[in-house]
Amino acid sequence: MRKFLCILVALGCSVAVFGQKADLRKGNRQFKKKDYAAADISYRKALMLDTASVAAHYNLANNLYRQENLDEAAKQLDAVQLTAGEEKFAADYYFNRGDVAVAQQDWQTAVNMFKESLRRNPADLEAKENYIYARNKLMEQQQNQDQNQQNNDQNQDQQQNQNQDQNNDQNQDQQQDQNQDQNQDQNQQPDQQDPQNQQQQQQQQQGQQDQPAQLSPQQAQQLLQAIQDKEKQTQEKVDEKKAQALKSRRKEKNW
Repeated sequence: MRKFLCILVALGCSVAVFGQKADLRKGNRQFKKKDYAAADISYRKALMLDTASVAAHYNLANNLYRQENLDEAAKQLDAVQLTAGEEKFAADYYFNRGDVAVAQQDWQTAVNMFKESLRRNPADLEAKENYIYARNKLMEQQQNQDQNQQNNDQNQDQQQNQNQDQNNDQNQDQQQDQNQDQNQDQNQQPDQQDPQNQQQQQQQQQGQQDQPAQLSPQQAQQLLQAIQDKEKQTQEKVDEKKAQALKSRRKEKNW
């Protein structure tokens, strides 16, 4: 803040050569009284007379800084083009531009501006302190950005894994549904066969039913023995009847 006022007075005292002496001096008086709205008008009138006026741009930027209009203050400072004769103000110019960048939390610009100020005035302790402060804030910002990027990458990886798991689950469900459909089709397939195939199957089944059941050797032997026993019993009955008939005849003859 000290340097804003010093440069403002110095540049205000040198405006006679630019033809805006009256407006710039009026603006300087208003600035000292902290009548920033009135000073704004006076400095802009000076710029209308000479749009390249370093003093008018610089003083208006300082006035806007006091009103916390930081973007416009930065714009006015960036419009300053220091000539060889004005190079003596360069260290303070870069210092003030760095102050605006700090207020905007534009740490990279602040570091660059304070570095330029120190190049022109290495003994400026205030510029050194501001440079260190801005550099630390820039490092902190970069670390936070790296951490945020790492967190975002982790979140993306987790989301991708979740999506992959969901896709796997869906594929498994689809496979299960397909297997169930295939099983149902297989169970329904006999009913859906054409009549010719059904008739052939029925004939095969009928043929299998008509064919005698094949007997094991033991069963065949038992069946043969049963038949022989049956024939023996039948023969014995026949012989018995014949014997009775002969006996009857003998009786009849005896009679």
